[in-house]
Amino acid sequence: MTKKIEVDWGLCESNGVCMGIIPEVFQLEDDDTLTVLQDEVTPENEEQVRDAVRQCPRQAISIKE
Repeated sequence: MTKKIEVDWGLCESNGVCMGIIPEVFQLEDDDTLTVLQDEVTPENEEQVRDAVRQCPRQAISIKE
């Protein structure tokens, strides 16, 4: 079963903590909006994605299984 990254855009403040952890997945645009570059959680990125979920100040990121 594929795991996907979900962002609660109502909570997200686009502070970029997640991008600092795994820039291959999260990108902060010039207009300070967050973009999810890759929403699939893979065995290669799962540890870093889970770290981004834990460290999100607004707890706006989750993993849907």
